[in-house]
Amino acid sequence: MNGFRFLFGKIKVMILIGLPAVCLPSVEFDILLKNATIYDGSGQMPYTGSIGISGDRIEAIGAITGAKGKQELDLNGLAVAPGFINMLSWACRSLIEDGRSQSDIRQGVTLEVMGEGFSMGPLSDAMKAKRLNNQTDIKFDIEWTTLGQYLAYLEKRGVSTNVASFVGHGTLREYVIGMENRPATHEELQQMKELVKQAMQEGAVGFSSALIYQPSSYADTKELVELAKIASQYHGMYISHIRNEGSQLVESVQELISIARHAKVDSEIYHFKASGIANWHQLDEAIELIEKARSEGIQITADMYTYHASSTGLSVQLPDWVRDGGMEKVLTRLEDPLIREKILGEMKLSHPPENIMLLSFKNKALRKFSGKRLNEVAELSGKSPTETALDLIAEDKSRIGVAYFSMDEKNVAKKVALPWMSFCSDAGSYTTEGVFISQPTHPRAYGSFARVLGKFSRDEGLLTLQEAVRKLSALPAQNLKLEQRGMLKKGYFADVVVFDPEKIQDNATFQNPHQYATGMVHVWVNGVQVLNNGEHTQAKPGRFVMGPGVSKR
Repeated sequence: MNGFRFLFGKIKVMILIGLPAVCLPSVEFDILLKNATIYDGSGQMPYTGSIGISGDRIEAIGAITGAKGKQELDLNGLAVAPGFINMLSWACRSLIEDGRSQSDIRQGVTLEVMGEGFSMGPLSDAMKAKRLNNQTDIKFDIEWTTLGQYLAYLEKRGVSTNVASFVGHGTLREYVIGMENRPATHEELQQMKELVKQAMQEGAVGFSSALIYQPSSYADTKELVELAKIASQYHGMYISHIRNEGSQLVESVQELISIARHAKVDSEIYHFKASGIANWHQLDEAIELIEKARSEGIQITADMYTYHASSTGLSVQLPDWVRDGGMEKVLTRLEDPLIREKILGEMKLSHPPENIMLLSFKNKALRKFSGKRLNEVAELSGKSPTETALDLIAEDKSRIGVAYFSMDEKNVAKKVALPWMSFCSDAGSYTTEGVFISQPTHPRAYGSFARVLGKFSRDEGLLTLQEAVRKLSALPAQNLKLEQRGMLKKGYFADVVVFDPEKIQDNATFQNPHQYATGMVHVWVNGVQVLNNGEHTQAKPGRFVMGPGVSKR
């Protein structure tokens, strides 16, 4: 800690060697940030200087003299960085409810990248009806059909962050095949390829899969390769929640590398992890596989959230055959006493019940169990944890959101330090009021990015602050092939964050998750200030950031 403060103090007074002064006496910027410690996203040492912003762009950066600004801020050495990129955001619905994106903005996130295996388009009429029926606290009309139309809808509605999305394999399969467990026919595969093509032309950043969930789990590797080839034609990425993060982690990483190789597509692993104590040792072998592929010229990267607990549905504990056909079929099977007995005989929890925390319920009557562990609820009901899980799923008529305390904290630290690792929340972006606080959530929604700068860089020294900034901004922007975003450079979009390295801090906990991070001082999105002295300005200048297959905005 003291070493960090010493280094930061030295940086604040460093002489600008090799940085020529730019004298602009006749220029007036819209915004002039002076006396900033600039972390430009490159990973290089920071320097003291100024940033001039005009309209939505950075007009000048460095040792600016003589120029004026309509708005001038003396930052007194505070850190300035490019806006951060959330590589796996589930803000697709929360931004419709509240476009301010406060839990992310207050950590410096200026771009939400959505679409982990499932995307908000394309949607058939039947899919729209199903999604309307499944809405819970957040209710809205579905005024779009394609993915591009959804992202344009968000921009028009008003959002504080920029938005982008992958087109999801699960959504494509549901659109074309439904929830059937079978291979795609040649004609169905061709239809899905056309839908990927349409999404890429509309601005998707790539093609995604979530192979642990139905119906994506029904696809073989060949199907994924063929669809990823289309994304590659438009210079998009293939990104995947790989098929298994536990006992078959290594084999699942090998599958992703194989898809990348055969489709000739840059690829990324969503929330890279080794889940379950018996599998923690596999992380090293998985990392070795990725680094070997990278040494061969195959562009493999990964992202992660900065916690040792994951979060998904309680329903993933059900045997695969029970989950065939989706939640409606699951509930029908649970209603049959004979089938239920068969399920109980086969079902084995993948984690000890004391490591499974119940979070979100559709049924308000069950929300009294939010925040409790599965073993606690089992004791209250007088039943086994397995039977309790079945009862809860049947009564809630949903997957039930849970947290699994399944990862090794040493592995988390190891992943944070990897040079090809970027970061995500794997959560919505919330406000500490209204519908969002009716239930607990995983604290990663409020703290995943602040922990990179605070806990892991400042407090534990796992990576330098300049490297932390690079991995939060330039690295994901480069992986996504986004032009003029992710760095502080002349001509780049003015997605700019100002924070205090000594004070940046996550505050959300599993016991009290709805708490904003602190230490983020100012945020601009496309040159418009969204956070001012730690408070939201209510501005919503976010844009639909299109992928590399179309012209940029």
